[in-house]
Amino acid sequence: MFKKQDRQKSREKRHLRVRKKVFGTAERPRLAVFRSEKNIYAQIIDDVAGKTLASASSLEKDFQGIGSNKEAAKLVGTMIGKKALDNGIKEVVFDRGGYIYHGRVQELAEGAREAGLQF
Repeated sequence: MFKKQDRQKSREKRHLRVRKKVFGTAERPRLAVFRSEKNIYAQIIDDVAGKTLASASSLEKDFQGIGSNKEAAKLVGTMIGKKALDNGIKEVVFDRGGYIYHGRVQELAEGAREAGLQF
């Protein structure tokens, strides 16, 4: 018999594999992405201090539109890019969270690059 593969467990295993190599410092923090079914979230994290330096999501008050499509992901990317530049962060390490670099995750990354972040 075949067991149905648990997608969430598979994503968590991929994320742990990526997190072994991707580490955010004060000079170059980590841009972490979480994608749910209805929304998308992004955080800039300093792993040394264990602090979140900036965050953006499709649930914020100034966000316009639906949170579960590519346009929303691009808007969240530009929001996190602007917040990072306001905090003096120019370079980050991109942590795709175990997701494939495609679709909403890719659009968020492109939006952050267009806002001025380098990674």
